Amino acid sequence: MYPPPRKDFIALTLSDPHSHSYNNGKHRRQSCWRKWKQLSRLQRSLILFLLALLLILVLVSYPSITEQWRGLSEKEDWLELKDRGLHMVPPGLNPVLRPPEGNAPASVAGPHLEPAEDPQDLMEPRGPHIPVLARPPTKRKPFSNKRPPPGSQKDGNVSDTVSDPKQNHEVVREEAGEEEKEEKKKIVSWRGAMIEAELATEPPPSANEKEAVEPRAPANPAATVPQQATDRLEAVRDAFKHAWKAYKEYAWGHDELKPISKSFSEWFGLGLTLIDSLDTMWILGLKEEFAEARSWVEKELSFDKNVDVNLFETTIRILGGLLSCYHLTGDQLFLDKAQDLGSRLMPAFKTPSKIPFSDVNIGKGTAHPPRWTSDSTLAEVTSIQLEFRELSHLTQDPQYQDAANEVMRLVHKLPGKHDGLVPMFINTNSGQFSHKGVFTLGARADSYYEYLLKQWIQGGKTEDE
Repeated sequence: MYPPPRKDFIALTLSDPHSHSYNNGKHRRQSCWRKWKQLSRLQRSLILFLLALLLILVLVSYPSITEQWRGLSEKEDWLELKDRGLHMVPPGLNPVLRPPEGNAPASVAGPHLEPAEDPQDLMEPRGPHIPVLARPPTKRKPFSNKRPPPGSQKDGNVSDTVSDPKQNHEVVREEAGEEEKEEKKKIVSWRGAMIEAELATEPPPSANEKEAVEPRAPANPAATVPQQATDRLEAVRDAFKHAWKAYKEYAWGHDELKPISKSFSEWFGLGLTLIDSLDTMWILGLKEEFAEARSWVEKELSFDKNVDVNLFETTIRILGGLLSCYHLTGDQLFLDKAQDLGSRLMPAFKTPSKIPFSDVNIGKGTAHPPRWTSDSTLAEVTSIQLEFRELSHLTQDPQYQDAANEVMRLVHKLPGKHDGLVPMFINTNSGQFSHKGVFTLGARADSYYEYLLKQWIQGGKTEDE
């Protein structure tokens, strides 16, 4: 066998030191396009998005940049015009502010004026088309304390003249009067924005001006405030009447209105919304609506129903609403209804621990805990004391107050509190807190803290337990 043939070759690179480097522009363009094609679609899309975003930012910022450039050009033109107009001097004044070049005059101070400012400070340009508000006068000047118009001091301080002081004052006042007429309604702020004269601020008046100018009183102060109060009252009344009209049309005598479906829903079937709104209608002065609701309470409201009600909700809404109406109107009807309801709620307190059940059947006279637990919520058993104590006060029957006060006495003695906070649940059989360590200021406990203060106020601020 013969070995495979070898392929020998020689690589030779020739270069000319005098020749220029080879540059193939077309090849480079093709190479860039090839690299662009090698990028993934996501990368190319991201690059195009960034370029488009940059273009949008440039277009958005272009107007502000052009305005700045325009402002700079206007400022240069204004400076040029200002330099040309520095030789203008009002008649009657000696041109002391324009000294010969190289000679700066000494500042001159009048007998009652502060030393004059430097002429260069007075001739300093301020900005394009922006008149400068004159500086406030010094305390020793005999002029008024009001700020002069913008052009009254642009050519220098009056004390810098050599002429007669009286003549100078007259000239300055004449110029101030002319320019004040021109700029009476407009004042230019330091930013160049036009401000109405009524909104411009002025320095506080002097003691003499306070004596001369009395404060302007409203045209009829006795009528403005009552008118505003009347408008507010009418707005509240209209809002209530709007809601009451819908309740009367779609849910009259039922617990709740469902405004979207224009129907009603029942919770206890005792007219919760109607009874809860009685005192509001009386306070708003809606006597016609109140009379219709009272007629329903007298003829339709009956607690002799085989229905389970929540002790807490029924107490604060129905019992409390009836007691409030009795206090506002003195109508015995509401007190009689309240006493009837209070008596039907008393079976809730017939527990081994005296801690009431959460639910009561007001028709059968039975009570029970909720179906999902044997505990009662702390807020439910400690937020009924105001109504039961008030019912005993009005009827002279102590059973309601004794039952409610016993609940508070037991809760105050229980352990498990933490810095005044109490757990959320309490067992009706043992009378002890359950779910210890669970504290809240929200639902199921919030009204306990609320009623602590209210009971203290109701008892004449003497119950310190």
